[in-house]
Amino acid sequence: MKSINLQRTESLLMELIPEALSTLSDDRIRSLPITGVNCKNGKYDAIVYFDGSDFEDKEIAGVISALTKATGRIKSYVLSATGWYKCPNFKFVNDTSLESSKSIEDLFRQIQNDKKS
Repeated sequence: MKSINLQRTESLLMELIPEALSTLSDDRIRSLPITGVNCKNGKYDAIVYFDGSDFEDKEIAGVISALTKATGRIKSYVLSATGWYKCPNFKFVNDTSLESSKSIEDLFRQIQNDKKS
């Protein structure tokens, strides 16, 4: 189980990362929805999950590349907003859990329709 401080850090990053992205000039990542942040090793590493369902599979690599290039600006934004002396290293990952939950919901709907008929 995660400590309260780690959960607070993740929650704060969930708020600050989209704010930082909104200040960037790249249209692909400016309004990118962040679905989760998972901090590892205290505040040293953080995996940032984003919803890439608006992009095709071959475009996801470009989005991750743009996010990686913008990491310095994101870190400086987080540091200035929080007053921390160190910001986590961000790793950006496409969140596919939304797609899998949608397919599970479709299966439940199909089962419900089969029971009705």
